[in-house]
Amino acid sequence: MDAAMPRQLLESDAHSLPPARGGEGLGMGGRKARLDHSSMLHQAAQPPTQPSPPQAGGGLATRPAVAEIWSWLGEIPDPEIPVISLVDLGIIRDVAWADDLLEVTVTPTYSGCPATGVINFEIERGLREHGIEKLVLKRQLSPAWTTAWISAEGRAKLRDYGIAPPVEGTAACAGALVPLEVSCPRCDSLRTERISQFGSTPCKAHFRCTDCLEPFDYFKSI
Repeated sequence: MDAAMPRQLLESDAHSLPPARGGEGLGMGGRKARLDHSSMLHQAAQPPTQPSPPQAGGGLATRPAVAEIWSWLGEIPDPEIPVISLVDLGIIRDVAWADDLLEVTVTPTYSGCPATGVINFEIERGLREHGIEKLVLKRQLSPAWTTAWISAEGRAKLRDYGIAPPVEGTAACAGALVPLEVSCPRCDSLRTERISQFGSTPCKAHFRCTDCLEPFDYFKSI
């Protein structure tokens, strides 16, 4: 038997052995295939990329609905009576889009109201916090504001706060000094009396209940 035969068999058997662990013996092509496969597995394990949230002050991608803007305005309190909102008070008369410009129409409670400037500032600040960039406030004096525009919810908030809401049908100038049946917001008694025609603000009168003896403000009807 040829003495070289065992060596040739050993060399032939070596070619049939499985590759060593770690990819040894695969050559450059084999190693590249294993790296590509590992990279694909790593990418598949990554969570999907989430869209970046809009940055503050970057504007709105879509125009908000008018109903949503009304709800934003309903969160802005009246500066003199913060228990009710500007919408409860009834001074926001209209909200409308003119292309990409938002127009908000405001009627002051009366032309000399000292809170008018603060109200306009709070409206603008509140809407810009929600991303409204193009905004104009329109002042409407006619028809004049009336306490009849105060919402039912606003009247309930006034009473809960300790301010008697306006008595309907008493807005005439001639009736301003006529005795009113104003119920006490604390005990609901009608046994009340007016102490002063002017209270903490020009739009309120000062009353006292003769049953519970508590003083209170009455929101004058105009």
